[in-house]
Amino acid sequence: MNIRPLLDALGIQEDAAQAMADELRTQIGELQARLREAETHLEQLAITRKTVTALADRLPTQADSPGLPEHPAYPRILAVFNEATGPLRARDVCQALDHELLPKNIEGTRAKLKRLVTLGILTEVDTGSFTRKQ
Repeated sequence: MNIRPLLDALGIQEDAAQAMADELRTQIGELQARLREAETHLEQLAITRKTVTALADRLPTQADSPGLPEHPAYPRILAVFNEATGPLRARDVCQALDHELLPKNIEGTRAKLKRLVTLGILTEVDTGSFTRKQ
C-alpha cells in the first residue's frame, strides 16, 4: 500500500488548518486592539459625563431664574437692575444698555419690563418705575 498520497493529503489539510489558525489569530489581535480602543473611549465618555454633571450642578436652574424669556435682551436688562440702587424707568434701562432714546426703543423696553413684572421677576413700584422683586 502506498501511503504517500495519504500523507500528501494530510499535509495539504494541515497547511490549510495552519493558515486558518494564523488568519484567526490576526483577526483576534485586530479585534483586541479595537476592543481596547472602544474601552478607552467608554472610559473617556464616563469621565466627560462625570465632569459635565458636576458642572451642571453648579449652573443656575430654572428655579433660580424662573421663566426668563429666551431673548438676549432679558439677561442684559436684569444685569442693569442688579446694579441699580433704586427703581428704574424704561428710559433709564435704555440708557444703561446704550440704546438710542427713540420712542420705539423705549416702548420695546417698557414692554419687556412689563413682561418681567408678569413673570414675577420685577415689580412696578409706581407707574412706569420698575425694581427687582425682593
